[in-house]
Amino acid sequence: MSLTKIGLCSRALLKIGARTISSFEDGSAEAEVAQNLYPGVRDALLSSYPWSFATAQTRLARLTSRPIADFSYAYQLPVDFLRALSVGTGDLGRGASYRIQEKRLHCDMEDVVLTYIFRPEPTEFPPYFTQCLITHLAAEFCLPLTESASRGEALLRFGEKDLMKARNIDSQQQTPQKIDLNGLIGVRY
Repeated sequence: MSLTKIGLCSRALLKIGARTISSFEDGSAEAEVAQNLYPGVRDALLSSYPWSFATAQTRLARLTSRPIADFSYAYQLPVDFLRALSVGTGDLGRGASYRIQEKRLHCDMEDVVLTYIFRPEPTEFPPYFTQCLITHLAAEFCLPLTESASRGEALLRFGEKDLMKARNIDSQQQTPQKIDLNGLIGVRY
């Protein structure tokens, strides 16, 4: 079942025994807390791991201004960019040296492919991530709404367990990487 921002926040509020919300502007303490904490918790959780549902590749547009030092070219990062995973050129999504600075990617390549974590819409979150996010939101909402630090800490522990489960499930969304034994075997002889 896909949820909106309001739906995710309402489920988190239910976990701590608070009233649900119908919008971020409904004037309640719950709505104010949810509106202020939701974006940060969501982005932190998305950035914490290379989730398959939030990973994309794109060719970047080169900027006319050049970096002052170290690299030859600067590129504009995508609007929904949260975190870089790798940079490549041509048909490869990795292998190039780069640095992200001042909200731009600096690199020596003329054509750049960026593999990155982006911010998908909440309706695109898979169930395993949705559950993890709801638990983390509940932990964050707990102190300002219930004034119970111990309850918030307990929810955070549950959230960390949910995060481990979600990472495990998400890691199974691709072919496992091969371990190259040639280098190890060559050392033995």
